[in-house]
Amino acid sequence: MTSVFASPSTYVQGVGVLFQSQKYIKELGTKILLLADSTVYQIVGSKYADYLKQNGFALEQVTFGGEASVDEIKRVDKIGSDFQADAIVGLGGGKTLDSAKAIGDDLKIPVAILPTLASTDAPCSRLSVLYNDDGSFLKYRFYDKNPNLVLVDTKVVAGAPARLLASGIGDALATNVEAQAVAKHDGNTMLAAKQTAVGNAIAAKCEETLFKYGLEAMTSAKNHVASKALDKIVEANTLMSGVGFESGGLAAAHAIHNGLTSLKGPVHQLTHGEKVAFGTLTQLFLEGADKNRFEKFLKLDLELGLPTTLKDLKLEDVTDQELLQVGKLATSENDTMKEMPFTVEAQDVVEAMRGADAYSRDYQAKLNK
Repeated sequence: MTSVFASPSTYVQGVGVLFQSQKYIKELGTKILLLADSTVYQIVGSKYADYLKQNGFALEQVTFGGEASVDEIKRVDKIGSDFQADAIVGLGGGKTLDSAKAIGDDLKIPVAILPTLASTDAPCSRLSVLYNDDGSFLKYRFYDKNPNLVLVDTKVVAGAPARLLASGIGDALATNVEAQAVAKHDGNTMLAAKQTAVGNAIAAKCEETLFKYGLEAMTSAKNHVASKALDKIVEANTLMSGVGFESGGLAAAHAIHNGLTSLKGPVHQLTHGEKVAFGTLTQLFLEGADKNRFEKFLKLDLELGLPTTLKDLKLEDVTDQELLQVGKLATSENDTMKEMPFTVEAQDVVEAMRGADAYSRDYQAKLNK
């Protein structure tokens, strides 16, 4: 099979670039459909809408409904079509951005992705994760090309809650773990193709950067400082992880995240990256990773405040039957568990989740003695 590498046409990152973006947006269109949720409009979106208008753009502002669902995408499709938008700008977090990509694809117009957080690796990819209206995982939706523009203002990201940066690191920590599993399997990436050496190398560089700068960047985020370390982690969370997961492939960690969406209750108070972080520990357990490698990830997760136990996931009293439900969805045909270098059954997922949970509890108990 063919090897494929994919990336956005243009990636821009730096302090203050949001309000220097008109030259990049103008290359895409002048009748802009702006999609952001109500919180983002309050923080920066309304000011950004004024900036676009002042720079000669015709603008249709749409408030995102909160779920990257088929119904929500169709709703905004109609608004964009009636407005005759010639480009869409998604401003905000992962689900807003995934929806913007889908709307751009439906309307056949260029897509600009402007993350206000570095909380997921969604911005750069040519796919969206779609959910049912109740928040459970539906499917991946794939496109013919990546966004035309991804632009990240590190000053805006530095102003966001530090928990969301940690969440992005949790998401990005899965990138190389999954890419190496796909490589071992000679499996397919999210581009329905084989890995390139470049895609694999970016995934490895992503992991290296996270361990090198993650804690320093978190200190900056807690103090809302756009430091050099924060800049490095924003690039790792957004560009390296985005390109790395797409051209490197996904395996167990994200499949387990998707499996968790089948559960009801407070687990849904956790972010995407927080659930992926536990999925990564579970994948390492499935693989039988050696003690040093497992503890390297566990230690960083603990220092970042990411979930490492079922209690942290608000699943302290979860039953094996409920975990089996997670395992069944995670190992379903339309998910990425099949890219692991060995067969994983639903019951294997249960045992690995229990195993990762027990190891973390034991590790922390020893630390606290």
